[in-house]
Amino acid sequence: MKRSFKLLFFAMLVLLTVIAAGCGSSEETDAGAGQQDSPDDTTAEEQASQDEDEGVVNLYTSRHYDTDRELYDVFEEQTGIKVNVIEGKGDELIERMNIEGEETEADVFITADAGNLHVAKENGLLQSVESDVLFENIPEKLRDVDNEWFGITKRARVIVYDKDRVDPSELSTYEALTEPEWEDRVLIRSSENMYNKSLLASFIELNGEEAAEEWAAGIVNNMARDPQGGDRDQAKGVAAGEADVAIMNTYYIGRMLNSEDANEVEVAESVGIFFPNQETNGTHINISGAAVTQHAPNADNAVKFIEFLSSEDAQGKFASANFEYPANPNVEPAELLQSWGEFEEQDIDLSVLGQNQQEAMRIFDRAGWK
Repeated sequence: MKRSFKLLFFAMLVLLTVIAAGCGSSEETDAGAGQQDSPDDTTAEEQASQDEDEGVVNLYTSRHYDTDRELYDVFEEQTGIKVNVIEGKGDELIERMNIEGEETEADVFITADAGNLHVAKENGLLQSVESDVLFENIPEKLRDVDNEWFGITKRARVIVYDKDRVDPSELSTYEALTEPEWEDRVLIRSSENMYNKSLLASFIELNGEEAAEEWAAGIVNNMARDPQGGDRDQAKGVAAGEADVAIMNTYYIGRMLNSEDANEVEVAESVGIFFPNQETNGTHINISGAAVTQHAPNADNAVKFIEFLSSEDAQGKFASANFEYPANPNVEPAELLQSWGEFEEQDIDLSVLGQNQQEAMRIFDRAGWK
């Protein structure tokens, strides 16, 4: 019996040892599996990857300013979304998107002048955007009636005059420049220029076609020379004594005053800025605007990008570095712009600038505006 009891005791001891060893092995395996499959750790890795690369937004833009490129860098740093930029003239980019069709890589289209944005819309190249951020940041009159484009900066088209030869008390309205006293004293760009098409389109809206045509004919009669050059060239013509006044956008004067070209600075310092029609229907303004394209591969990123451009920080940069008026009414104009004074703007929906564009071109032709 003693021998049998010893054998039984030994067998039980071996069995307990094996069970104990098995239990220990099982705990190590479970622990190892837990380290490999923890759902919390996997999510963290995926999130880290997403933070490094949130995708891209492809931008077609006719703007080519250092200010804009600096803002793209800030957007990339804040969001992880890379901004790929293709620059060109507004009409060239519209044609490119027409050719590319559904295969286009363009997500966002930015261009100067509501007229260009209207053309893009009429070509079916844009899509409507519902964004509470954009609705809050951009006033209704600075966006498309169907929310297919949004203004991101404003530009005022004013009368610039020679400080030595013209007393600003002589100036009043765009219409007054057609009077005989201004014969051979006025400079302005050609009728092909989009800024002028939009200017006349605004007159059609405010005063009717007949009055708009009378104005165009009167300006042609008082031109000091045939239209030539850009806005800067009009200011240079005034400074050179070829004329006494010119119609041009204010932001060019801001850029000339801050130019590295001493001649441009001298020209800009020799002229004054006058905001016309303050007692009637206001000074003409236009915009640079942004839109999400119809076939945008990255539409969500496109909306985020335009929302960023409408933010107070970005709007402040446009105003201080490129001397454009902020589209966001919560942002103050730059100090230089404030020094030119406050002014009343035309109270029209900028969508009409594009809608009246064809009629404006016919009026220019009839008036003999080259």
